[in-house]
Amino acid sequence: MVDVVFLCKGHGESAKILKSGMVAKNIKIIDLSQDFRLAHSNPDLKKEYGSFVYGLPELNKSDIISAKNIANPGCFATCLQLGLIPLAKNQLLSGDVHISAITGSTGAGQQLTPTSHFSWRNNNMSVYKPFTHQHLKEIRQSLKQLDRDFSNEILFIPYRGNFTRGIIATMYMSLEASLDEVEQMFEDFYSEAPFVEISKTNIDLKQVVNTNYGLLYLEKIGNHLIIISVIDNLIKGASGQAVQNMNLMFGLNETIGLNLKASAF
Repeated sequence: MVDVVFLCKGHGESAKILKSGMVAKNIKIIDLSQDFRLAHSNPDLKKEYGSFVYGLPELNKSDIISAKNIANPGCFATCLQLGLIPLAKNQLLSGDVHISAITGSTGAGQQLTPTSHFSWRNNNMSVYKPFTHQHLKEIRQSLKQLDRDFSNEILFIPYRGNFTRGIIATMYMSLEASLDEVEQMFEDFYSEAPFVEISKTNIDLKQVVNTNYGLLYLEKIGNHLIIISVIDNLIKGASGQAVQNMNLMFGLNETIGLNLKASAF
């Protein structure tokens, strides 16, 4: 008997699988593509198979627990949202949001490309999809879920990094609130999130690589808040988050199978 199916194909392939009838309609689905992340995507399939809950546990835990189907977030989207949703919850994203983020070669998708080869990546970096990355749509959708009035620019510059796995993102925006006030907002927002931690000291990738953790560091310089967010794109940004969602859907402790040791320790 099959209780849940993980769809781990490329973007567009999950919709094809469901259209083919390969998955019975009574089986729970956790999809790791972008096919069902947006509210308006594939409405006919959602009508046939049931709605898909956007599977960021730190945002939609109660809905995930009762969900039949999950649309697992993208890796960049997970990393960036962890740094932004507490501010949206408190209606503090009143200006444009500036973001630079670097992903490793394993964040380059399923298809082999010239820029995913080690010989190209080694001692090299490049910018791709500036201001147009596909994950921006799901990020904006989540921010508007918490703050309906959010309408500012999300100015996102993604980089290809010369390492294998992980994402490190730096976000900044104008903000009047003090650092102590903002840190308390983040602590309160993530008080029941077992895989998100707020660090009092600056952070690095090796603290999260090989784990399902998202680690955040906040700093205030003048009138600007800087947020640094790090995750492992393959775990918290993909398969680990999918397992976390499965645990919630089936009434298990959400940390089961995910107590992994970071590369730094």
